[in-house]
Amino acid sequence: MIELIHLTKTFGSFTAVHDLTLTINPGEFFGFLGPNGAGKTTTIKMMTGLFTPASGQVRINGIDIQAEPERAKRNIGYIPDQPFLYEKLTGREFLYFSAGLYNVHHADIAERIRKLTEAFEIGAWIDRRTESYSQGMRQRIAITAALLHDPTVLIVDEPMVGLDPRSAYLVKQVLKERSKAGVSIFMSTHSLPVVEELCDRVGIIKEGILVFEDTAGSFEIFRDKYNGSFETLFLELTR
Repeated sequence: MIELIHLTKTFGSFTAVHDLTLTINPGEFFGFLGPNGAGKTTTIKMMTGLFTPASGQVRINGIDIQAEPERAKRNIGYIPDQPFLYEKLTGREFLYFSAGLYNVHHADIAERIRKLTEAFEIGAWIDRRTESYSQGMRQRIAITAALLHDPTVLIVDEPMVGLDPRSAYLVKQVLKERSKAGVSIFMSTHSLPVVEELCDRVGIIKEGILVFEDTAGSFEIFRDKYNGSFETLFLELTR
């Protein structure tokens, strides 16, 4: 479970996120939308402990990430929009390194890597240095690394950036499977079709303020009101 409680972040006199309150329950897939500069990435950085909020709380499975950062982060799989890899390591070496950060039992690592590399179809590349990987392959490895410790919370920033259609399909399939297995997923994205396809609930942020939040099941109502288009609703709310 993810709980954002009256979350606010300021930079000097500028308020990037203002009084944001959200709860994402176990097994819920939440899509977080907004134009550039709306506060999406700032929100994610507070959720992952990279930024300290000016006020409010982030709780991961009931654990305050500021009060108990290591304990909270053990529950999180974080997938950034630009994956960072150690380029002189092979994919397999990087995954072993990532698993070690979470103290995954050594006997379990090989089997988890096998299952995830099979799901993401990266077996042919796993023993090559990551410096030779395409953007799509780098993203697949980064997502695999984020899943190795079986997190109960996934925080995802633009997962489809730079992915070819096959890579995007595989990523969506894995994310949907994790959600069905009870993982709470918070996904920031610019892709309205991806939100409509994957998400149970959606929030739209504008200038740091949540201006819309509802279940995906209510999209039919909005399609009727806004000329049959969720895109029109988004543009109307963020213009």
